[in-house]
Amino acid sequence: MKVSPLNRILLLVTCLLAAYQVAVGINGLENIPTIAYTIAFGVLLVASLLIIILGFDVLNSRVLVMFSTIIPLGLSLGLIWEHVDAWRLPYLVFALLGYLAILITRMISFPVQLSTAILAVVHGVAGVVVFLLPSVLSAQGVTRPEFALVGVGGALIGLAGLLLYFLKTGRPILSRDIILSIFPAILLLMTGAFVVGFTLA
Repeated sequence: MKVSPLNRILLLVTCLLAAYQVAVGINGLENIPTIAYTIAFGVLLVASLLIIILGFDVLNSRVLVMFSTIIPLGLSLGLIWEHVDAWRLPYLVFALLGYLAILITRMISFPVQLSTAILAVVHGVAGVVVFLLPSVLSAQGVTRPEFALVGVGGALIGLAGLLLYFLKTGRPILSRDIILSIFPAILLLMTGAFVVGFTLA
């Protein structure tokens, strides 16, 4: 399926928002969150550009799967490091080992069930952190209410991941054409929620 002109525009705006967050939106933080957020939004920028240039077929690439895992891991690591001191090192170890496990199971022939399970666990934990932590912090008054938008972005990244997962397993929730046609809009809404949430926090 080709990328329509409208979807190219949506993806381009996503690229611009991600670039803004990398260049301007990450200031005054410690080294680890700065690195984690910069890498996450940088990967989002590159992934969106690849879809614009190569089309939706790039979503089937094993390399892109390994590459895109950095987005939820980077965001969740940055959030944990900023807001949950007791879990800094344990979560850093989890993120590094989880990503290493994904790389190994994707680069070397492993049973599909094992590689899928590892991917699901790593993505699942990272997604829950990105969704719940900002929501809880804003509800408790630790951060401004607008920070909950980061959790909205986490929910949208989880939705995108689920749609692509079931599509690849041959049991799509929606038809392939519908999933691919709405995917750029989900990416844009997700990125917008992240940028606004981080900016107004």
